[in-house]
Amino acid sequence: MAGHGHKKKVLHGNTARSDINVTPLIDIVLVLLIIFIVMVPGLSKAAKIVVPQIVKTDTPPPPNQKDDRIVISILENNDVMLQSDKMDLKDLAPALTKVVQLQPMNMRKVFIKVDEEVKYQRAVDVLDQVRRASDQAKRETAAKPEWLGQDGGDVKVVASVNKKKT
Repeated sequence: MAGHGHKKKVLHGNTARSDINVTPLIDIVLVLLIIFIVMVPGLSKAAKIVVPQIVKTDTPPPPNQKDDRIVISILENNDVMLQSDKMDLKDLAPALTKVVQLQPMNMRKVFIKVDEEVKYQRAVDVLDQVRRASDQAKRETAAKPEWLGQDGGDVKVVASVNKKKT
């Protein structure tokens, strides 16, 4: 027995391997490479911006002496007022068209003040006249050569309800 060599049994299936499996690493790197290849051309299409400069002054700017707001009031007795002029509903759109065209492009606004007691339908009728005036003003503005085919934009409407004082 002394002469017998002692042989170790090695089981190949149960031994731990010390080398790293790189297949998942290669998969991740390839996916990231594809993502970067697709995204890089889009990064160069960034919008160019101009950062406004800060101007410091010691005096505040003078107040705007010209009040260019257009106000339509619908009174409790269903009278319609454009600024301080009483109007018939059918005459509102033509008068409003002329006034709206004096406002700057894409800055056209109409303020509507409605008394609390006014019927809903009366307010809708006035809004319809504002829409007609807006459409007509856009057509007339686009036809002017100095506007180069631009229509001046839609009229924005700001509405408020005047509550009855008790």
